Amino acid sequence: MLLKAVRSKGLGNKIDPNKGSIAAPPASADLTASLNDELLLRVLVHLSDDPYPCSLVCKRWMRLHGMLKLTLRLKEWSFLESGRMTKRFCNLTDVDLSGAWLAPPSKQSSILFTHHYITINLGTNAFDPDSIERFIEDRQLAPSSLDRGLKVLADGCPSLQRLCLIDVRRPTYNPSSFRRRGSTNTYIAKDANGDAAEKKHQNAELGATKASKDGDEGVKRSLQPARPELSPTGGLAYLAKKCPTLQELVLNQCTDDSLYAISACQNLQILRLVGTVSGFYHCTFTDIGLTILAKGCSRLVKLELSGCEASYDGIAAIGRCCFMLEELTLSNQGFYEGWIAALHFCSCLKKLRLESCKQIDPIPGPLEHLHSCQTLQRLELVRCNLRDKAGFSALLSVASLVKELHFQDCWGLDDETFKLLEICRRVRFLSLEGCALLSTAVLEALVMGLKELHTLQVVYCNNIKDSEISPALALTFSTLKELKWRPDTKSLLADSLSGTGVGQVGGKFFKRGGPS
Repeated sequence: MLLKAVRSKGLGNKIDPNKGSIAAPPASADLTASLNDELLLRVLVHLSDDPYPCSLVCKRWMRLHGMLKLTLRLKEWSFLESGRMTKRFCNLTDVDLSGAWLAPPSKQSSILFTHHYITINLGTNAFDPDSIERFIEDRQLAPSSLDRGLKVLADGCPSLQRLCLIDVRRPTYNPSSFRRRGSTNTYIAKDANGDAAEKKHQNAELGATKASKDGDEGVKRSLQPARPELSPTGGLAYLAKKCPTLQELVLNQCTDDSLYAISACQNLQILRLVGTVSGFYHCTFTDIGLTILAKGCSRLVKLELSGCEASYDGIAAIGRCCFMLEELTLSNQGFYEGWIAALHFCSCLKKLRLESCKQIDPIPGPLEHLHSCQTLQRLELVRCNLRDKAGFSALLSVASLVKELHFQDCWGLDDETFKLLEICRRVRFLSLEGCALLSTAVLEALVMGLKELHTLQVVYCNNIKDSEISPALALTFSTLKELKWRPDTKSLLADSLSGTGVGQVGGKFFKRGGPS
């Protein structure tokens, strides 16, 4: 009885856990639960420029934030290959995969190697071009891993519009096996006794003469490479078929196999192809791949080719099939002789840009057989070697109707080469930057001859002096709509420092002797 009474009164060693504690407040209700996803998305869009903090509220908000994300730059390939990326961000339209093509290093290195927008963490064993290329080749993705990731991306983001990718496939041919007829290149051949003999193939007429006779048929020059087996299968081809809205593609480490795969992108409009990059990797694409590409991607508007083995046939195929092409950019080495003669096939070309070209065209053919581009309006040459006067003259002959000329940091643009611009009589915009060999007299002769010129820009041309400007040239300057005149950096510095006392003899500023 006593024990029962004790238990009923709460006596003994029993401690009430709720005694003396503060009661927890009831959980607050989610006020956004009554809103559907569409209304909540409209609210999240107007919260801030960066809706990322909203994704930390709850799982629902994180899912909605993923629906708002349209642009993504990938850093880790496993995030894509596992399917987490497409599940997290299902409405992506712009994806950059160039930062995830190499396996992450076991130990983070502080050595960075950058080319344009590609940055690589190098190891200590990569110290010269050969070792850097081996380092990259050892760490790049396996082709099977690339295919799986691209297939996941294509299935998860069918509305993709822009893609930046570095292909990891390797060509199965030897670049030295290419032999082109009509070239001046010297190669080594084995004679009957096994001795090496030098043979030269020369054809100064090349494609230009026969192109004028055969019209649009052009010249079918013989290509005899050990052609790789092109297969339409793979992740890149799968993505090209599954993403019909893809309009812009940047493809690095490009080969003929890659071009065959992306030829299924019928709505592609902007395309940048990069083959060999000195110091990074060596793989190239040829006229074969460009011809296949031109037949499949006929709606191209802007095309950039870099580090390839293209020539007359490839450029002619692009011009014949891509009838909407307006901008063409050719970069780096790799173009063979005769490509200038094929530019007239680009019937809608408005802008031509040559960048970092070591040689324009070694054998362009006779000038009388070169046809001008009627629609070409702007010609840009950036960091090009213009010592090849024959190729430069042929280029100006094709671009004789341009209205805008732009030269930047070009080698060999001396007075004699600059006089070749007299053929371009319709120039309205002339820009010269970093042309240190030009003289004031030659510039004056050209400017006075351009009756339609309304804009002139002369920057960092140290051989052009203000003191050498004639009254006639000064009068012409007064009639221009826009003039940017900063040729001599030394005189600019002197003018900017005048009156400040900087640059004068130190004795004028400091008194001799110590303090009195």
